[in-house]
Amino acid sequence: MPPMATVSHALRFAQRTARMRASTIREMLKVTQQPNVISFGGGLPAPELFPTDAIADATRAVMNEYGPLALQYSVTEGTPEMRRWVAQRLGHRFDMDLSPSNVMILNGSQQGLDLIAKIFIDPGDQIVLESPSYLGAIQAFDAYQARYLTVETDDEGMIPESLEHVLEHADPFPKFVYLGPTFQNPTGRTLSRERRERIVAICEKFELPILEDDPYGELRFEGDDLPSLLSLARKATVIYLGTGSKIVAPGMRVAWVVTKSADVLEKIALAKQAADLQANSLTQYVFHRYATSDQFDEHVRTIVRTYRERRDVMLDALAEHMPASTRFNRPSGGMFLWVSLPGIDTEELLPVCAEQRVFFVPGVFFYPNDDVHDGMRLNFSNAGNEKIRLGIARLAEAVRGFRK
Repeated sequence: MPPMATVSHALRFAQRTARMRASTIREMLKVTQQPNVISFGGGLPAPELFPTDAIADATRAVMNEYGPLALQYSVTEGTPEMRRWVAQRLGHRFDMDLSPSNVMILNGSQQGLDLIAKIFIDPGDQIVLESPSYLGAIQAFDAYQARYLTVETDDEGMIPESLEHVLEHADPFPKFVYLGPTFQNPTGRTLSRERRERIVAICEKFELPILEDDPYGELRFEGDDLPSLLSLARKATVIYLGTGSKIVAPGMRVAWVVTKSADVLEKIALAKQAADLQANSLTQYVFHRYATSDQFDEHVRTIVRTYRERRDVMLDALAEHMPASTRFNRPSGGMFLWVSLPGIDTEELLPVCAEQRVFFVPGVFFYPNDDVHDGMRLNFSNAGNEKIRLGIARLAEAVRGFRK
């Protein structure tokens, strides 16, 4: 019997994979694990604040009360207890009526970005973004071959007049507008109440859905809470993403999507069933047990106090060490601030900083059109005060060396 002929078949990946790229931040984290490296690059919460003992106690309590039920398959929408907690907490925060039926639990809010992109975006569709915008959202939308219309921003976030101008001239008309109105990633900016109202009104006028990303809203250092776009909408379809990653622990992967559109939730549920069937049942039960305990609110207050202090330390160090031409903002919450170095390409600066053993994320990665090069995102939540002071001194030394 003659030997079988071997046939070579080239891997024929889907066209959409050409738009996929490795996360710059995730790749950078590999380097920053080296000894003596100070990283302001990742969006990492402070691990020393993770409530490890409380989570262990909550896990034991869940296993004692629910046992096999917590380890069994569950419904796609999430456990009733978890959905009810999200509806009640957001309803209280934003003074609005929400039902558990408005809530779906996710495996991290990044999954929400992917699922929403999956149900809305066809190849070539346009999406409206802030400029700069969250890199993870751009990655999620890139995977579905989106194109981008960018709206101008300033220290108060998205400029309503720019949004209206973009929509008036859009061809084809975009599928939705994506924005992070509160302590935005990457800039830490917060959209004012007046702008929130105007942006919702503009989207209602144009019948444009809004994707509101709010992972940092509970991390407010000063000032009063502002209404969510979801709570301001009367006619607009608003899809709200929230997460437990910043107030408990990111490794639990508990997040939520909230909308009053039953049609949107139904489509997300279908997409989620195809992706993973359901969010992790055990972590939902454990998260809920801890979030309804007497310890939870004090834990959130501890995070806020710690991050406020670290922000202040970073601001003082920037003012002390960086060149006079440096511009930086003072976010009123969250985990990031934005630095501009006029005349310096921060992507070219990064290797110089690596020699000084300090890292950041160059700002160009947050611009959909890769057209602004003098910014950088600094994370202040993950490093302690002394490391922040030392890291900013190293950063300033790298800037001075780069300019020579």
